[in-house]
Amino acid sequence: MSHIPSEAEKIVVDGATVDFYKLEKDGQSTYYFDTSKEGPPHPMVNAMAGLGVIKGTNDTLVMINHKAPGGLFAKLENDVKYNVEDLPDGLVKVTFSYNTDVASESDLTQTSCKG
Repeated sequence: MSHIPSEAEKIVVDGATVDFYKLEKDGQSTYYFDTSKEGPPHPMVNAMAGLGVIKGTNDTLVMINHKAPGGLFAKLENDVKYNVEDLPDGLVKVTFSYNTDVASESDLTQTSCKG
């Protein structure tokens, strides 16, 4: 079962190691990627690449993963908001967006899972 909408179009994202997809609706874009079958460092690497795409926009990034990426969350500053949703098949869906009302800025080059 794919958690990426069938109408989303495959795109190229610099630095990504999995496929990314984009869905435009009502003037807003949502980007999707699935690292549920990947181990470290792929979830972190792809999340940081995707966050770079939506940085400074009102767009969202959706990550499908096998678990909530706690190591990734620890690296994010207050400029990135995220919501975790448990899916019926045991995977998680994390939706990221930017909060432009804060001064802190996440370092998107930190793609290692170490501290």
